[in-house]
Amino acid sequence: MQTPWYKQFWPWFLITIPLASFAMGFLILHLATNTTDSLVVDDYYKEGKAINARLDKIEEARRQKISTKLVIRDGSIALSFLSGMPRSGEALKLTFYHVTLKAKDVSLLLSQDANGVYRGFSESSLDGKWKITLMPMDESWKIQQTITLPHSGELTFNP
Repeated sequence: MQTPWYKQFWPWFLITIPLASFAMGFLILHLATNTTDSLVVDDYYKEGKAINARLDKIEEARRQKISTKLVIRDGSIALSFLSGMPRSGEALKLTFYHVTLKAKDVSLLLSQDANGVYRGFSESSLDGKWKITLMPMDESWKIQQTITLPHSGELTFNP
């Protein structure tokens, strides 16, 4: 007396493999059609031109021999120029780009006090690894650097 086929192990095992393949295929198809490719750039030429423009701004900061020191304590930011200080005294834009989480990015406006020190304040927590960028409002030059906070003491912030 033989047991019916549906009570055997091997038929179910052989049926399960193609069914699992179809299920995974449909899942991958669903993910491919319903998600966006956020890391893929559509216009590579335009992106390349933007990179060259950014490099030109860094070169302009080097040409002007801009050198600064940056102190960050408990959200209070003080930036003083060692050389190449802008004559106009206009506000500067300091941007903190988090290396992995775009939602944590912070952009601050630093204004000059009577002593020539540019000051600003961030209510957001600045702990972690950051890529920071300093530019004047007309964006004629740019300094950028990667730092890890909290940091005790001053940071030299040069192009």
